[in-house]
Amino acid sequence: MTNRQCPDWLTQWEYAHRGLHSLGIPENSIEAARAAIDAGMGIECDIQRSRDGLPMVFHDWELDRLTGSSGLTEDRTQTELEAQKLFESESTLPSLTAFLQEIAGAVPLLIELKSKPGYDIEVTCEIVARELDSYSGDCAVMSFDPRVAQWFRHNAAQLPCGLVMREDEHGDTQTVQEQEAALAHADPDFLAYHIAALPSPWVAELRAKGLPVLTWTVNSPEARSRGLEHADALIAEREGLA
Repeated sequence: MTNRQCPDWLTQWEYAHRGLHSLGIPENSIEAARAAIDAGMGIECDIQRSRDGLPMVFHDWELDRLTGSSGLTEDRTQTELEAQKLFESESTLPSLTAFLQEIAGAVPLLIELKSKPGYDIEVTCEIVARELDSYSGDCAVMSFDPRVAQWFRHNAAQLPCGLVMREDEHGDTQTVQEQEAALAHADPDFLAYHIAALPSPWVAELRAKGLPVLTWTVNSPEARSRGLEHADALIAEREGLA
């Protein structure tokens, strides 16, 4: 396990999951970032890659759920994606550049890089690292893909890097062996663990050894109470907010 010291700010904030979104303020929008800043919360966001190889703040591989368009996010250029209106609002899909300019170091930022089997995630790591090279605010990167933390440790070591994990049918780390293999490969500075899998004896042991544990998505009072007991910081939304 890593011997690097995580920055204090990482566990001193609560993070708005995909920004502080609500009715009329879509997830991962500039407006959701502004709302989080106004509420004094850190921000968690997601990164997809445009067809022309630029980082966009968007969660899904497909456009269908969040916009009036259909098809793969990665099949559209940055210009085409920035023109996409997000449902139930006048917000448009932001680039990471625009998102960083809006936050401007006002609150910490957690950036989750989306990946999938067979995906060239190193390309996304490179373009995100390039964007963050001139950013002076507090930020960290994380991903379900252990290659992300490994890449940042070797190529942008100044950035804290985390491993996101879950244990249900949607995750790739259901068994202890899979968990330990992912952890060894990533050697992360922190974990972002699924709230539904807490409490976990394995996570508790890692936490006791000094590995910071964040938890997501805290979206109910019960989940909030559990997260406060078994993790160091919350990534929350809706009914899970304080």
